[in-house]
Amino acid sequence: MSGRILIVDDEMPIRRLLRVSTERCGYETEEAATAAAALKALAVRPPRLVLLDLGLPDRDGLELIGPFRERGVPIIVLTARQGSAEKVAALDLGADDYVTKPFDSEELLARIRSCLRRADRSGGMARKIVVGRVEIDLDAHSIRKSGVEVKLTPKEFDLLAQIAAHPGKVLTHTHLLREVWGPAHTDRIEYLRVTVRSLRKKLEDDPASPTLLQNEPGIGYRLSETTSRGG
Repeated sequence: MSGRILIVDDEMPIRRLLRVSTERCGYETEEAATAAAALKALAVRPPRLVLLDLGLPDRDGLELIGPFRERGVPIIVLTARQGSAEKVAALDLGADDYVTKPFDSEELLARIRSCLRRADRSGGMARKIVVGRVEIDLDAHSIRKSGVEVKLTPKEFDLLAQIAAHPGKVLTHTHLLREVWGPAHTDRIEYLRVTVRSLRKKLEDDPASPTLLQNEPGIGYRLSETTSRGG
């Protein structure tokens, strides 16, 4: 087995679909239809990962992110809410990823695998990240593309380092602006856009169709799937 997944959703058909899809790939599953049941399951035996619906009948799913995060459980949020505000809130509270309903089962399974890989690496954060022909060495402050060093400004490196330190995870605009430019600049999204545009010109094969730095519209950015090394 590949670990136990806790499915938290008040809709039985959704739970059934998630159970069948995940068990087909070798995961064990446990189900909870309410926030209270989810917290009880967490207390008895923390799962390896939780699929968390935000629209629960007894509490807002956002309120469960903290308890699961405190126990080190990776969180993928499931939401039918179309706006970006709840997704941003979930990510800022510590969720690892999100999937919007209705979802494609294969995409969800890919997100689960990516999330678990990140969790497995968390004991020792990867210091060298390779994406295609780009190698990011966080310790040496060195960026190479096809073996050739790429010169970045300090802000460009700081932003890339933030995103690369969490490969595959969506980092919100607010988080990136706070960490790179400081708390006084969390509303200056133009700083972020200009710097991302410059990074894409230096690192992407086709800056107009980026594959390295991926945009999550209205939410933030993520680094594409990577091969990471300890360094």
